[in-house]
Amino acid sequence: MAGAASRDKVVSTREAILRGALTVVGEHGVGGLTNRRIVAAAGVSLGTLTYHFPSQTALLREAMLLFVEDETAKLGAIVDGYRADGLSVEQAASLVEHVIAQLPFGADELGAHELYLQSARDPELHEASSRCFAAYDELAVTILEALDVPQARRLAGPVVALIAGLQLRRLATGETDTPVAEPLMMLLRGA
Repeated sequence: MAGAASRDKVVSTREAILRGALTVVGEHGVGGLTNRRIVAAAGVSLGTLTYHFPSQTALLREAMLLFVEDETAKLGAIVDGYRADGLSVEQAASLVEHVIAQLPFGADELGAHELYLQSARDPELHEASSRCFAAYDELAVTILEALDVPQARRLAGPVVALIAGLQLRRLATGETDTPVAEPLMMLLRGA
């Protein structure tokens, strides 16, 4: 019993550090990521941080994967909630637009975008980024297949790119009414 409790504490400590890192990156960018800021955000000691993550690259890699795991689980739950409703492609596109409009864009979400940019500069993060986009692609395939969209696997990457680009635009401009349904339908119809 004590072994399981100890393991749970280690997992929650690691998760607190990763979430703290996402918050710091979202607030200050990767260049502003310092151990002191991370431990303050995570509520852990400096020694605990360096014990769990011996390098910043390891920390960034794991933070990116945690964010995507959380986000795909959240979005997957939304998809599952509507799967039985037998939505048309048009209704699904409108639903995607509604979901995106409701997504919070706080420090964690901004942090994830910062990490994707950092992975362009740091080849050691490429594998983590690839895993992240593969998770998004699989979620898109699941949705497209549920809608009986032909060639769902071929369309998944462009759908993810469209949505990610529109989310980035929303972050960069502060626009809250960026349309998603219409460009998504244009992409699907064009395929």
